[in-house]
Amino acid sequence: MRQIVDGHGDGSGSGSGNTRYWQAGWAASVQRPSEGFHENWALEGFAEQTVRQVVRVTGSGTAARIVLSNRYGTGPLEVAGASLARTGEGAGVQEGSVRRLTFGGAAGVRIPAGEEVRSDAVEVAVAPFESLTVSLYFARPTGPATFHAQAYATAYRAAADRLTATDPAVFGETTVSWYFLAAVELADGGPARRDTVVVFGDSITDGFGSTIDGNGRYADALAERLAGQGGVRPVLNQGIGGNLLLSDSAWFGERAVGRFRRDVLDRPGVASVVVLVGLNDIGFSEVDLPTYKPAPDRSADELIAGYRELIAAARAAGVRIVGGTIMPFKGAEYHTPVAEAKRRKVNDWIRASGEFDAVADFAAALAEPGDPEALAARFDSGDHKHPGDEGYRAMAEAVDLAAL
Repeated sequence: MRQIVDGHGDGSGSGSGNTRYWQAGWAASVQRPSEGFHENWALEGFAEQTVRQVVRVTGSGTAARIVLSNRYGTGPLEVAGASLARTGEGAGVQEGSVRRLTFGGAAGVRIPAGEEVRSDAVEVAVAPFESLTVSLYFARPTGPATFHAQAYATAYRAAADRLTATDPAVFGETTVSWYFLAAVELADGGPARRDTVVVFGDSITDGFGSTIDGNGRYADALAERLAGQGGVRPVLNQGIGGNLLLSDSAWFGERAVGRFRRDVLDRPGVASVVVLVGLNDIGFSEVDLPTYKPAPDRSADELIAGYRELIAAARAAGVRIVGGTIMPFKGAEYHTPVAEAKRRKVNDWIRASGEFDAVADFAAALAEPGDPEALAARFDSGDHKHPGDEGYRAMAEAVDLAAL
């Protein structure tokens, strides 16, 4: 088992000796272990178990590697083995497609608390919108797991080392979260490209209300729209359910202004980002729920100052930044006249200030005709603030592709 001492390692070893330029074909923002929105395994962690996770990439390549994160671990994480395969049905994988992954040539890796590591590259042809299955085996107790709570994709668990198992029946337990997996990166042997799009924000970006295993988030729809117009590009979803622009949360992740560099600007090949965050900063202080704490009463001016931090960081990195207007939420648990006034003031600034490189007017696109405070009934997943699959497609349509 390789000891990672710097948290990284380029993971580029493939025996070819050629320089490769990598892009993230899929990514997820990691969070502290918590009970999350659904039953999950983050607090208990894993021991003598294999976790199998399915992701759909939006890039392409002839080689792949994974990024594992122990950012919120309290001690070193020991990964005894890992594999990558083409996805079959459910927890199954396609016969003959399993590739064992290595880390600096070793089958396993020890990742210090707070660090991440890339695997070595494996040769595999990956097409856009192909689903890949990543399996991780933990021989010893991991402790609570760094994870992504709201995957809207099924993860599977089995006892013992099942890294190469092709029979889905051995995986008898499921959740809808991702564990330790932060990215799948792809390379094709060509020149370096900078065309990745990141969507960044809270649960609406994350895809709350979309069909589980349906790839119905607005990031998915945006990637499909780009491809349909001849512009296949990686689109990464860096949303976290419940995330706030200005406040950290044990449940809902590090504040957006704090994680922006790590989750957006430091990803390889990023050209543009669409930001949609601020609804929870406006709403959480309007209701008294334990999971919404801390919930300081943020003014519209404070939110605008937070957006300006994101704009300045993106400009310094040479990344285009598109501002998304905060969508209607009349009828939701924290919709009040005070909250609505803040939303209106923030949206007026996003539309008229000219400080973003472009604007995606999600609020206008998804509002009920004749009632701009309400999410259109045909787009509503049922809670009056999150779209369903049709609403997420409408969000993707509201993004000017030329702005990306």
